[in-house]
Amino acid sequence: MEGTEPDSHSIGLMPLTPQHTGGDASTIVSPTQTHFDGASDVDGTTVRSRSLSRHKLDDDATRSGDHGRDGNADDEPEEPRPVLDLSQDEGIDARPFPFKPYQLASLVDPKNMDMLREMGGERGLLRGLGTNKKRGLSKKALGKAVDASHHASFSPQADSDGRPGTGNEPGAGSGASQRHDRQPETNSGDVPKLVVTGPGGEEGGGPPISEASSDNGADDDEDGPTFEANLEVRRRVFGENTLPTRKTKSLLQLMWLALKDKVLVLLSIAAIVSLALGFFQDFGTTRPAGEPPVDWVEGVAIIVAIAIVVMVGSINDWQKERQFQTLNEKKEERGVKVIRDGVEMIIDIKEVVVGDVALVEPGEIVPCDGIFLSGHNVKCDESGATGESDAIKKLSYEECLKGDSEHMKHTDCFLISGSKVLEGYGSYVVIAVGTRSFNGRIMMALRGDPENTPLQIKLNNLAELIAKLGSAAGLILFTALMIRFFVQLGTHNPDRTPSQWGIAFVQILIISVTLIVVAVPEGLPLAVTLALAFATKRMTKENLLVRVLGSCETMANASVICTDKTGTLTQNAMTVVAGSVGIHCKFVQRLQENMARTNANEESGVKTEGAKKHAQDFSIDQEQINETLSPALQDLFNKAIAINSTAFEDADPDTGKRVFVGSKTETALLKFAKENGWADYKQTRESADIVQMIPFSSERKAMGVVVRLPGGRYRVYLKGASEILTKQCSRHVVVERGSADKDVATRELDELARDNISRTIIFYANQTLRTIALCYRDFDSWPPPGVKCESADEVPYADLAHDLTLIAITGIEDPLRPGVREAVADCHKAGVTVKMCTGDNVLTARSIALQCGIYTAGGIIMEGPIFRQLDRQDLLSVVPRLQVLARSSPEDKKLLVETLRSLGEIVGVTGDGTNDGPALKTADVGFSMGIAGTEVAKEASDIILMDDNFASIVKAIMWGRCVNDAVRKFLQFQISTNVTAVIITFVSAVASVEEESVLSAVQLLWINIIMDTFAALALATDPATPQLLDRKPDKKTAPLFSVDMYKQIIGQSAYQTAITLIFHFLGAQILGFHHSADSTTQKHNDAVVQTLVFNIFVFAQIFNSLNSRRLDNRLNIFEGILKNYYFMGITLIEIAVQILIVFVGGAAFQVTRIGGREWGISLALGFVSIPLGALIRCIPNGPVERFFIKIRLLPNPEVLPTTNPEANWNSAIQLVRDNLSTFSHVRGGRMRASSYVGKSRNARLAPEARVALPSIMTMVPTLIASSIGAGWAPSSPSGLSNPAQFDPSKSSAALWEGKIQIHPDTKPDDPIMQRWGPVARSS
Repeated sequence: MEGTEPDSHSIGLMPLTPQHTGGDASTIVSPTQTHFDGASDVDGTTVRSRSLSRHKLDDDATRSGDHGRDGNADDEPEEPRPVLDLSQDEGIDARPFPFKPYQLASLVDPKNMDMLREMGGERGLLRGLGTNKKRGLSKKALGKAVDASHHASFSPQADSDGRPGTGNEPGAGSGASQRHDRQPETNSGDVPKLVVTGPGGEEGGGPPISEASSDNGADDDEDGPTFEANLEVRRRVFGENTLPTRKTKSLLQLMWLALKDKVLVLLSIAAIVSLALGFFQDFGTTRPAGEPPVDWVEGVAIIVAIAIVVMVGSINDWQKERQFQTLNEKKEERGVKVIRDGVEMIIDIKEVVVGDVALVEPGEIVPCDGIFLSGHNVKCDESGATGESDAIKKLSYEECLKGDSEHMKHTDCFLISGSKVLEGYGSYVVIAVGTRSFNGRIMMALRGDPENTPLQIKLNNLAELIAKLGSAAGLILFTALMIRFFVQLGTHNPDRTPSQWGIAFVQILIISVTLIVVAVPEGLPLAVTLALAFATKRMTKENLLVRVLGSCETMANASVICTDKTGTLTQNAMTVVAGSVGIHCKFVQRLQENMARTNANEESGVKTEGAKKHAQDFSIDQEQINETLSPALQDLFNKAIAINSTAFEDADPDTGKRVFVGSKTETALLKFAKENGWADYKQTRESADIVQMIPFSSERKAMGVVVRLPGGRYRVYLKGASEILTKQCSRHVVVERGSADKDVATRELDELARDNISRTIIFYANQTLRTIALCYRDFDSWPPPGVKCESADEVPYADLAHDLTLIAITGIEDPLRPGVREAVADCHKAGVTVKMCTGDNVLTARSIALQCGIYTAGGIIMEGPIFRQLDRQDLLSVVPRLQVLARSSPEDKKLLVETLRSLGEIVGVTGDGTNDGPALKTADVGFSMGIAGTEVAKEASDIILMDDNFASIVKAIMWGRCVNDAVRKFLQFQISTNVTAVIITFVSAVASVEEESVLSAVQLLWINIIMDTFAALALATDPATPQLLDRKPDKKTAPLFSVDMYKQIIGQSAYQTAITLIFHFLGAQILGFHHSADSTTQKHNDAVVQTLVFNIFVFAQIFNSLNSRRLDNRLNIFEGILKNYYFMGITLIEIAVQILIVFVGGAAFQVTRIGGREWGISLALGFVSIPLGALIRCIPNGPVERFFIKIRLLPNPEVLPTTNPEANWNSAIQLVRDNLSTFSHVRGGRMRASSYVGKSRNARLAPEARVALPSIMTMVPTLIASSIGAGWAPSSPSGLSNPAQFDPSKSSAALWEGKIQIHPDTKPDDPIMQRWGPVARSS
């Protein structure tokens, strides 16, 4: 069998779909043209390849582990995501398989070549899983004859052109190797076939594919229990390819959860007590004539308030959950292409089992983890799964072992679920599905219940405090009234019957409970819920889908945002952002914003000596390129891009938009040509008469195509790494200002021109642009004279790639999203720090961070592998200043978020990839991307950015602050109302002989519930304004009430209490009513006073609600009021209802109609709230704040946790000291209790008892040795080893070697410079 295996470079699985070619040329070219690398020789009819000899298992074992992990020797292995616990395998009976599910899953997380080698390599794995490399699972495993139609697969058919190997035997279906028919089928007669060749290189040198005795890494007899294990056994051992559906909560469950809120629990108790006492008063006691039984109304009204809160909150949550589900309902019924018993078929994604051989094609999202078996130039984008932005090439296990570490960078044999196939076709064996796969494990790890938000915690604490204070006030009132009750009982004054004494006692109980009920802010939960509901509705219009309501107000005080780079700050689409046509014409995308992208004006940093060196250089905006280049040059440029490319255009499966598919460089160039409005790539490519293809290879770093020109001449187009190709150029195209109408002119490259080219390349490279050169060369005949070649389409590359003419150098980059710079600036203005975490390399990360303003003076750039090794103390000192974390694993991002939260920061995290899941879940608020975000990221997030734009985060901060402000405005209003109500109830009840309050139960109800509910609605609906971003965020520990709020609450409630009590006790005298002997007149006078007091109180509340619209010291309380229709409408309704109550609600509200004088007094005294509020705002905050801190109303901000400065030098000494002090505390209680021991410990040493200097000196060697052992090293301020003068920010190598860089504008005396400067320098 030695040497008979078709190499993985040949698609040895199936005949390929015929592709259209250019004319009769014998070389294959198509929109899906495969890159053949150096291992394949391409001729007209066959793809021949060197056969690979099979590796013996013992050879594998003896191989060195140099190419372990992903073959990238200088990259540290990433931390595992949700750490794989292999002990989970213990309870699983894996028979008949030798491998257990978590053991297999751990192959890809982290990618582990050594473990694969221990399993016996590809061959051992296939045998262990009972599958065949070419035929997939056998008939035995499938348990019945394979019925392809049952799986909705393509019926097995192949092109019959009479050649062996392409007959009607079962193979891959025609049209099946590609998901879309991208071009109409042409007559197969003019299409050269791809045919697998035999070992000798002849066509048909072996049996048909499906019957070939293929070396699949398993014994050909396929005997053994693993090969017979059917699909059910495989599902039992390795699981199904589904995730358990997360039960969404029903509306009733959401209501029950809402009811558990502490404030609502308090209200519910108050409602039950109030209802019970109301029923007792109304129906258990005799009532005075003409007084309706309305005491039960208060209890019912509180219940109604609770019901409103619960309904509004839970229905809102339920709607958001439904909205999220519809957003996430992607096509669940997705098909996966697999080979079963030699037949290629499409099966439902849920049907895939471990051991299936599945196929990949461009644009596909890999559904399961697997090991790559064979294929053509498969490259995967794993940025969604691991954050690695470079495409990862997939080779078989055998080829990975053969390669050397230099060529194996970004190459491995592991396929990760959730990654995207960029190009190529191939097959892999499935090793993990469902909850055991990479994608599935992260999805499961994200399921958990949300924590309470900072505002919820503060409000819960407030509810507890109010309950305690209200209960205390109720208890004091009860005690005071009971004392009077016993005095009256003892003196028999007044004289009462036993039942009257009983009723008097119950009355005392009622008034005490009423006081507690009055103290509870009924409107508070409603205000919070309404503010959130209102904000989330508005946020949805702003492209923010809020999944977790609470996250909205958490965002208000977010102090740090950790953002992803790819897809969030940048567009995740490689784009030509700058370039040079010829050597003088420098074009830049959006030139006005990106002047630093052009070096035409001898930019700063390029030293000029005397006159300009390159005076002919000029800059243009990319949009002017057609005005500047002649039509002939545009056509040449377009052909160089379109013909010499394998990328193609296709519909995006998610958005339905037309996008280019292929390598990122090629798609960027095609997009550039399309943006310029040049001829369609497809027509250009199809009209070209192609003679020879030169596939891309990593050795030459270039690719090319030779075409026959209409005049009988030939032209080769080449594109590739600019630093290599430009050295092979001898001429360049000439572009001058105003040259648009000329033909293509070329000029010889002289020294000055070469200098210009190299300067341009270096200039772009310094901005981390990927530079690609496009060149061409013309020939009179083909093959060129003097060239030795076997056939016309096999001219060696070396004979073509010299004497080239340079067309252009393009700079390609993943550009910033529009509006990101402004959004980052807004964040900084709002006191929010932005940190970038990316899996990308450190230079790209720095470039983007500088462009969008994240990397600023005092900031640090660090790499993940260094960051995760820091000890706790260093971590705490670095994290506040860390601005860019490059090459970071998901675990690093999570560590960063956890550290920030432990420092008391409120952290928002953005992410679009599967790898961001853990960090999104750990953060206070997680943002995911609605368009580019993976299912995992959306599941883990709290808010979804529907437009994927970082700028939307600023809107989230703004709306969050709006919600917080709404709640605080309401609290400022509500608490002053409640304080007033409690005081006047208490005072009037104690003063009244009948234990009656100044306000009746129904009046209190109108004030307490209806007014509160209305006020909640009015104050919660103020829209968000950009001014909200002008202040810094509050800390988690910041109190709920600010100094300004306390001033208003105290001032307003003092005023309201004073006027209410004055009119309650002295109202008759003020109004000039004298005591009348006529009981009817007296009753009327009392009713007028009572109504006036009620009216004054209500209008004081209405005007105070206006006053509460501001939380700061500014005086304009009417700002933006005309935009808030709710507020104006509700205020008018309140006034109208109050007028109605006074005129109509006599009996129920115990009021009577009053005259104009009384209305005037009510309105005037109510209006005083507004000037009073302005007066209170003028009181300086400083002295008031100090007073509040003194009486413990506010926490003292100056009391900070302290660290021991002595702990900095030697951690070993510190450790010993801590241990000794612990030991001294633990030893014997009596010893500690002894005052002598205490004195002796704290006493200072007497002078004569001091240790002599020589004794201390003997300890120095030990101390220094232990310090050096612990990693301390002395740093000298100068020395020969330090050419950058010990300034890490100026060392260009700092990023590559030191893995840490400090911003150049950081001041030398900055503590971060003193701590991390030496580290950056020494490295």
